[in-house]
Amino acid sequence: MMSEQTNGANEPKTAEVMEFIDDLKPMVEVQPEATVSRTVMQVEGANVVLFSFDKGQELSEHTAAMPVLVQCLEGHLKVTGGGKTVDLVPGGILHFPTRLPHAVYAEEASKMMLIMMRR
Repeated sequence: MMSEQTNGANEPKTAEVMEFIDDLKPMVEVQPEATVSRTVMQVEGANVVLFSFDKGQELSEHTAAMPVLVQCLEGHLKVTGGGKTVDLVPGGILHFPTRLPHAVYAEEASKMMLIMMRR
């Protein structure tokens, strides 16, 4: 998504551009009995990944090599991390520090946005 130019010394130079997505929800669809993920943006300092879950689907406990933000776009997710479980619904957001074990379970068909923050 970012365009590159050369700076005379034949080294790539990243052009300064603003990245914009006007509506995330239609960019990933819920599929029967599946969890789907799609990277929709890769920019300086972050990657944005959309997930869809059919009811009852889950991401089993895992860790991330970087801090992440998770926001529910549609539906109802139960998210467990650090010995705590929260109900994540549209309008809610949560943060996981690097390497905190966490899991996601879809109480109903749901969509979420994951922002992986690179250091």
